[in-house]
Amino acid sequence: MEHRLHPLLAIGLKSDTAITGVDAALVKTDGIDIFENNISISRPYSEELRMDIKSVLGEKGQLDINHLKEVEQKVTQYHIDAVKALLELADKNPLNIDVIAFPGHTVLNRPRQKLSIQIGHAQTMVQAFGRPVVNRFYQSDLAAGGQGSPIFPSFFDALTRDMEKPLAVLSIGGLTSLSYIGVNGELSAFEVGPGNILIDQWMQNRMGAEMDFDGLWAAKGIVDQRLLRKLKTHPYFSKKPPKSADRDEFDCLMQDVNGSNVADGAATLTALTVQSVVEATQYLPDEPLLWIVIGGGAFNPSLVKGLKQSLKGKVLTGNEVNWNSSHIEAQGFAFLATRTIFNLPISFPTTTGVPAPMPGGQIYQP
Repeated sequence: MEHRLHPLLAIGLKSDTAITGVDAALVKTDGIDIFENNISISRPYSEELRMDIKSVLGEKGQLDINHLKEVEQKVTQYHIDAVKALLELADKNPLNIDVIAFPGHTVLNRPRQKLSIQIGHAQTMVQAFGRPVVNRFYQSDLAAGGQGSPIFPSFFDALTRDMEKPLAVLSIGGLTSLSYIGVNGELSAFEVGPGNILIDQWMQNRMGAEMDFDGLWAAKGIVDQRLLRKLKTHPYFSKKPPKSADRDEFDCLMQDVNGSNVADGAATLTALTVQSVVEATQYLPDEPLLWIVIGGGAFNPSLVKGLKQSLKGKVLTGNEVNWNSSHIEAQGFAFLATRTIFNLPISFPTTTGVPAPMPGGQIYQP
């Protein structure tokens, strides 16, 4: 394996927790610095494929292995089509590409049981393009006693190379993940708690809506402080890092919110996401001067406003620092796959709790 660093052209893929679709990004990087990352696309899932993926999430996935394989095949083909569309957009031939990062879609995440299962068949991706493919990004970290995630701190370090430190990147998807970068490049990271997942569930249950679009319901509501205090007694919040959560970790909180009206429920759950970040700052080496918010949460003005009012440092969204917030994780996987090719560590004692910095990802060669 070639270990001398040089720039590679990598494609990164990402199927988001919210099951909206596949993002694909083209990144030129040597796993330390990023030279180009301006071409990316999103391909939304059809409603049928979304339902298929939902049918294999969590423990349900073990029910019928044939159904699981069938869904995996569809998901893999969808990622292959996304790569083809990206190559066409970038006017590249598969032979121009050095590596494809194909993390697949996470169907079960139980870090405490050292278990994280993704669907997506790497060998099929290798056959489609004849290029090396990297997947299984979390498994070696989990096997060594790490939490498996957050996995992107080294990527955020590269992205923020020229920014004033200390800073923190808040990735608010279903869950909220915090990555801290200190003045001397020291990394610290953990999952803070719920991101959009409870707000989305609330809107689905009460309004049949996918989410609280533009945070409009939360903006109309009043935060129920007594309810908020009760929600914050969930044991995850007081657990010291390193820590990562399961997708359904906070589902039990929904029963407490059920007595609220739509707007107050949305406002209180949004406040829970904000407060969990504020309280997580106690575990950071220093107070960040800047917070960069990415993920779906960056597009929720009520959530961003709450963070701006509650955090001490300056709060900006990824788009405000010229990042492509929608495709950042796809770029991140391209970066990590390059680190895997060069055998560089992707997880660290201060990010996942793994005993020593360690490489990750499995390489499938053509």
